[in-house]
Amino acid sequence: MKTSLLSIVRLISVIAASLGLTLGGTLVRADDDCTDPIASWQPREQLKQQLEAQGWTVYRIRVDDGCYKVRGVDEQGRQVEATYSPASFELKELELEDEEHERREREHREERRPH
Repeated sequence: MKTSLLSIVRLISVIAASLGLTLGGTLVRADDDCTDPIASWQPREQLKQQLEAQGWTVYRIRVDDGCYKVRGVDEQGRQVEATYSPASFELKELELEDEEHERREREHREERRPH
């Protein structure tokens, strides 16, 4: 039962992504989507094991725009959000969350500094 429900949720996500929609009804940019047929997807657990073998700590893997989005800490200790193709595990995008946080903190400090 749990497996079939998960399959239905994945299918709905893929269909919504292919229509250019998210569940919130906003438009999705096609270049951000993964287009792998759902039948070719590898299990999330395999991606988690692969990343952990590379020294990552994986907090969460979710499906977004037909891709696997991974939140965690990479082998260098950086907070990251990475986007992978679910069929090939090809890295599509890597965001370093520490850099964004540091930029915001720096801007906040500059705003508070007397001129």
